[in-house]
Parts: sequence; structure tokens; C-alpha cells
Amino acid sequence: MTTTDDTTTGDFAAFLDSWAAAEQAGDATATDQLLTDDFVGIGPVGFVLPKPAWLARYENGLRYDRLDLSEVETRQYGDTAVATARWNAHGTAMGHPIPEATRATLIATRRDGDWKLAGIHFSFIAGTPGAPGLGPS
Repeated sequence: MTTTDDTTTGDFAAFLDSWAAAEQAGDATATDQLLTDDFVGIGPVGFVLPKPAWLARYENGLRYDRLDLSEVETRQYGDTAVATARWNAHGTAMGHPIPEATRATLIATRRDGDWKLAGIHFSFIAGTPGAPGLGPS
């Protein structure tokens, strides 16, 4: 059953803000505390990053000048939340520009009262800067 409790929803929104701020800052220590041990991130072209590889992105040249989430819609099922959002970013990965907008599905769980991100899956938004084209016309 989906929960619509404003307190819980507000707590989760605050969690997402904290997580996005840690990502933008490239703060691997803070990000580590916000992820489950078995976290997995899936990139927009299908690559899979377990938690250690996700955290290593900062050391491998990922830099954000700007990062925020918009169009966030959350469904909550007890201690699990599934959010879809638009990931708005400006930055570089290994010196190359990253897509400025992707869709993201975020899966989180609440453990001992604290939210932890268990997974994220990205998808390109066709027609946005940095996304591949739609193919031949």
C-alpha cells in the first residue's frame, strides 16, 4: 500500500536533497553513508556500478558544477520508497561533458529510521544536450 504521510514524504525529500548535495560536492564519505552496502547504480547506457565503483567515480574525474532533482514523484511502500525524477546536472566525467538531463528511478529503504539509497537507474531524455539522437529521420 502506498503511504502518503506528509512527515514521511518530507523526510524522504530531505534525504534526497542531502544525497544530491553530497553527489554534487563529490563527497564520497557523505555519499557512502547515504547508500546501502549492496547499492547498485545503472547508467543511461546500461553500465552497472556497485557501491565501491559508484564512490570511485569522484576519484576517476567526475565533477559536477550543478546537480539537482526536479519533477520528483515518490511512491512509498512501508520502509521502501521508489522515486522517479529528472536529474539536472552540469559537469564532466574524465574531461567529457555529461548529459545535462536524464530520468532517474531511485529505490530507497528506511533502516533504523534513516533512509538509504539502494539503487538508481538512469535513462537518457531524447533531445536534451548530451543525449544520443533519436536515430535516422
